[in-house]
Amino acid sequence: MARRPRDAVSFLARFGRSSHSVDPVRTADSSIPQGVIVAGAWSWRLLLIAAAALGLIWLILQVKDIAIPFIIAVLISGLLVPYSNWMQRHRVPRWLAVALAFLSALVVVTGLIFLLSNRVSAEAPHLDTQIRDSLSGLSVWLQGPPFNFSSVQIEGYIDKITASFKFDNASLLSGALTVGSTVGHVLTGVLLTSFSTLFILIDGAGIWAWIVRIFPKKARAAIDGAGQAGWLTLMSFARVQVLVAFIDALGIGLGAFFLGLPLVIPISVLVFFGSFIPIVGAVVTGAVAVFIALVFKGFWFAIIMLAVTVLVQEIEAHVLQPLIMGTAVKVHPLAVVLVVAGGSYLGGISGALFAVPIAATVNVVIRYIASGAWREEAAAARAAASFSQIWRTVPRKAPWQ
Repeated sequence: MARRPRDAVSFLARFGRSSHSVDPVRTADSSIPQGVIVAGAWSWRLLLIAAAALGLIWLILQVKDIAIPFIIAVLISGLLVPYSNWMQRHRVPRWLAVALAFLSALVVVTGLIFLLSNRVSAEAPHLDTQIRDSLSGLSVWLQGPPFNFSSVQIEGYIDKITASFKFDNASLLSGALTVGSTVGHVLTGVLLTSFSTLFILIDGAGIWAWIVRIFPKKARAAIDGAGQAGWLTLMSFARVQVLVAFIDALGIGLGAFFLGLPLVIPISVLVFFGSFIPIVGAVVTGAVAVFIALVFKGFWFAIIMLAVTVLVQEIEAHVLQPLIMGTAVKVHPLAVVLVVAGGSYLGGISGALFAVPIAATVNVVIRYIASGAWREEAAAARAAASFSQIWRTVPRKAPWQ
């Protein structure tokens, strides 16, 4: 058998290329530590997530006149939907259950606002006189030892404070006008909130089903399960936050009542509404009670009212938030503080108000999708659907009967 002639030089050249060739890309990858590769892979993904989150926040801020009323409607619906469902389970017609739930919320909110404005307007003349008398007494006290200020110095300080307050008022008013807090925008926001709440009560499940159908079929099970988990968390937050706000208002209101302060009901209502901003709201609104105690009762009553406010705040921070709120929304108290601070930095009062429910909902949604529980639920749903489909294919009567 004749052998094929072969060139020894070319054979060695081919053998050398096949056995000793070096891939420069593979060599570069092998020279990079594995930790750096993993960190780089995480980095660009985290940058994309951060860019998407910032883009979403920017978009919400651009349409805040629409987004804020809708978010308020979702939070209110988190309270009213269980109430409406409870009435429907007790054989109340659906339209009547929706109407009663909506009207009850409208009556409660309107009643609290009317009570607040009515009591404040009734006490306003007396409050103005008392503030003037308190400032006069403070001026006399500052002129004595150990301060020994002169009346000219005190008047100069008062003029500076008044000028600063007027400037802040003007800036606040101009800022409020720029964000649309005129009467027309407020009425538009109230109407948008009311209509959104009403339609969520009427057909919230249908609206959510329409949203889920927007996504691809493979993602619908995950989106649907995550949305339902987030909705349950949102409902828990709304109920627990109302309870926390009621406890804060009751504690500070009782303190003001036992100290004999005026405007007890307006103070309680302010604390109730302010407590919807976790941790910060009760402190800010409690400062109003301390100021009223200082004006009407004097320094030591203000110290006692401050102690009551701090005590209520400590109860909220160390008992209500970790136990009640933490159990309901699965958010650590430190995370609550940071989220409220970040929300207030980005969106002011509205950002501080919505920061915790949004963070809690996003946390639950991410944890649900990452857990993969939606795969098991989707498989169980497909199995149940196939089982019911088998029974539907069985004829009730034989063809020959």
